[in-house]
Amino acid sequence: MTTTLAGGRAARRQTMRRIRPRRSPAVPLLLAVWAGAAGVLWLWWRNTPAISDDAGRILGAGRITGLLAGYLMALVVLQMARVPALERRVGSDRVARWHAVTGRYTLCLVLAHVVLTMWGYAAQAGRGPGDVVAQTVDSVNRLPDMGKAAVGSALLVVIGLLSAGPVRRRLPYDAWYHVHLLTYAAVFLTFWHQLTTGNDFAVEPLAGTLWYALYGSVTALVLWYRVLTPLRLNLRHRMRVEAVIEETPGIVSVLIGGRRLHRMGAEAGQFFRWRFLAPGMRFSSHPYSLSAAPRPDLLRITVKAIGDHSARLRELRPGTRVWAEGPYGALTAQRRSRGKVLLVAGGVGITPMRALFETLPGASGDITLLYRANSTQDLALWDELAGIADERGARLMYAVNSPDGKRPDISAETLARKIPDVERHDVFLCGPPGFAQSVYEALRGAGVPARRIHHESFAM
Repeated sequence: MTTTLAGGRAARRQTMRRIRPRRSPAVPLLLAVWAGAAGVLWLWWRNTPAISDDAGRILGAGRITGLLAGYLMALVVLQMARVPALERRVGSDRVARWHAVTGRYTLCLVLAHVVLTMWGYAAQAGRGPGDVVAQTVDSVNRLPDMGKAAVGSALLVVIGLLSAGPVRRRLPYDAWYHVHLLTYAAVFLTFWHQLTTGNDFAVEPLAGTLWYALYGSVTALVLWYRVLTPLRLNLRHRMRVEAVIEETPGIVSVLIGGRRLHRMGAEAGQFFRWRFLAPGMRFSSHPYSLSAAPRPDLLRITVKAIGDHSARLRELRPGTRVWAEGPYGALTAQRRSRGKVLLVAGGVGITPMRALFETLPGASGDITLLYRANSTQDLALWDELAGIADERGARLMYAVNSPDGKRPDISAETLARKIPDVERHDVFLCGPPGFAQSVYEALRGAGVPARRIHHESFAM
């Protein structure tokens, strides 16, 4: 059985405007980050006297690594705040990559700060490098807020180890997600010693004020977007499961009803983080894309059973309360810059592509969808896609394995042959990381500029 949600024409009317692509603010944001780091370096340089011995040099290195670590900690939390300007303009996947990279640098700087600072203190006291551990214990016992900082640093190390690729892949998603939330506690615990024991803030009161402003602003953003905004959204819209329908073996659609859902601001191509308040699922929050244009009274997600949470969706009962956070994602019509559009979907990546296929404005022949799956039985929502293609005069193509299991050729030459003017298209791409990378390279080989290939990865 399949579901069909009408409303494509209404959704197209909402986006039927002159094409004005919304530029990503990624470059200005990165420049601002580097400017902040330069300011931290200037603070350290301004308050660093002439150094005449090895202990002073080691302590100086400990101070600068500590200042940079403190600055990056604020950015790590900011990247977890789900600020719409980042999530919807830069893209959730890019923000997640920034968070991962910033977290690794932060952990390295924290470890360097601890080792160098304790080594410098030991050298000043006439001890050798082998006495760093004893010096650390002594400093934790004597200096203000150092006990909290030690606990916070230990938490950061644990979180960093559990976030490493080989370990992360072996952890259940929910376990990793909840451990990752300890980052907030780690940052809170390490914050205070920066001001009570940091020489730069003691001799430069304005620097301390700015440091408070930095952390205070980030804290306010976290409280607003991670706590108050979701609370307001769910109290206002009161979502519940309407029905669960099997589309193909292993793939189900969940219909979600609520009040004035069109005022949530969701667009085709975006996703929410969904929490279903059913036994065994209350403490799990997972990202799933909308698989149809939002309607005032109904949203739909279509999910493939690839884990415990997604497999249990088929057990949901009508009336189950739903808690959602979002909408997130930058894979929307706002990225479009050309009249012609190619949508490329791999596997369950069809869900945001199906919504865009229905809603992107275009004349007959302007919109093309290429759908990659292992077999024709795995082509979820195919009847809907065919109906949309017939109604709109759009092109619908699929690429499945041959009967002997041979994978279809999606190369630059094939794309150029099937879509002769592919280099003049905007391309929206969604699918597993390996598939997305290979198609991206094929598109570049076919002459599509990188700025017109729009993709997001949700392989968390």
